[in-house]
Amino acid sequence: MIRAYKFLMRPTTGQRIALSEMLRDHCSLYNGALQERRDAYRHASKTKVRYGQQSGQLKEIRAFDPERQGRWSFSSQQATLRRLDKAFASFFRRLRSGVTPGYPRFRKVTWFDTIDFPKDGDGCRWDSTPHDPVTRVRFQGVGHIKVNQHRAVVGKVKTVSVKREGKRWYVVLTAEQAKPDPLPTTGSAVGVDMGITHFLASSDGEFIPNPRHGQKAAAKIETAQKALSRFGRVRPDKRTSSHRRAVQKVADLHRKVRRQRLDHAHKTALDLVRKHDFIAHEDLKILNMVKAPEPKPAPDRPGGFLPNGASAKAGLNRSISDSGWGVFLTILHAKAESAGREVIAVDPRNTSRTCPQCGHIDKENRPSQERFACVFCGHVAHADTVGALNVLRAGLVRREAPAA
Repeated sequence: MIRAYKFLMRPTTGQRIALSEMLRDHCSLYNGALQERRDAYRHASKTKVRYGQQSGQLKEIRAFDPERQGRWSFSSQQATLRRLDKAFASFFRRLRSGVTPGYPRFRKVTWFDTIDFPKDGDGCRWDSTPHDPVTRVRFQGVGHIKVNQHRAVVGKVKTVSVKREGKRWYVVLTAEQAKPDPLPTTGSAVGVDMGITHFLASSDGEFIPNPRHGQKAAAKIETAQKALSRFGRVRPDKRTSSHRRAVQKVADLHRKVRRQRLDHAHKTALDLVRKHDFIAHEDLKILNMVKAPEPKPAPDRPGGFLPNGASAKAGLNRSISDSGWGVFLTILHAKAESAGREVIAVDPRNTSRTCPQCGHIDKENRPSQERFACVFCGHVAHADTVGALNVLRAGLVRREAPAA
């Protein structure tokens, strides 16, 4: 199995400048390759440029510009071109499926924050000074950078990536590991119902509160963004020191919320994996859930629109995004795989309307957001607990069903 590790780097001032230049030049390569594809397709011949053709030009590009493109790893530049090729593949896939395609866009230097090295030892080297008690990673054109390695890396390192987050630099590793020993069995199965009032309700009757990290930090973020808006839009190299501090303040607040949300998801998922052998959850289509409602044109007012509940839906969308369901479910599946647990996603339809006692389905069974009262048998319970029970039941049925 493959596991990722993320460590904070401690570059010197010179190394920080070199890392920024490496990102700048890879961004330039990405944008140049994108421009070539656009120009070729706009030609009367409708020529399509592929990754193989652009990769074949790298040798000439490096020889023509040795001071910039020639400084960096050939393999990392190939990875940047593959990144563009993947963006186009995703664009055409979305186009075929009928969803909003989203044509690949040019990247500003401030938007381009990751460089991939496909193989450890090719343009990069993890633990490049093994004789030194301080862990370092080496990048071609940059040198040996100190790394704050807070935990051991298990397995063989396969790929290495550089990532910039605000003023901080990180190295991200992927390591191939043998499948770990599963946790001792508990004989327990649980269903979970995701929500906004409660982050999670289990079929055991347990409720995990929603921390609402984004909502708690909203006032500070709003104040910081208002302060930033006073400076206007200028190029990063033209910003004053006060402008740069305002930018950093907003970035720091968002990073704190993101890390708090990630920490909560890790702890909640770990607790579930340790307690239960089988976990069932709703198969939530989160992207569809946070879509803005379609506008309603007013028939009697050309150019006007009728109320469509967009304001209320925006508040709901913020709450869904703040809960971080997608991050939590991704972490839950990863931890369950490592622990030898089974996780199944089930169809969420009618899970909150079905009585767990008699099986009667009726929208009147849920008279309020929290209360469930079956109109057929009179069973009363918390609505989220009922949803979790029905999710567990559906998950067990799906597990026992023969493979198609």
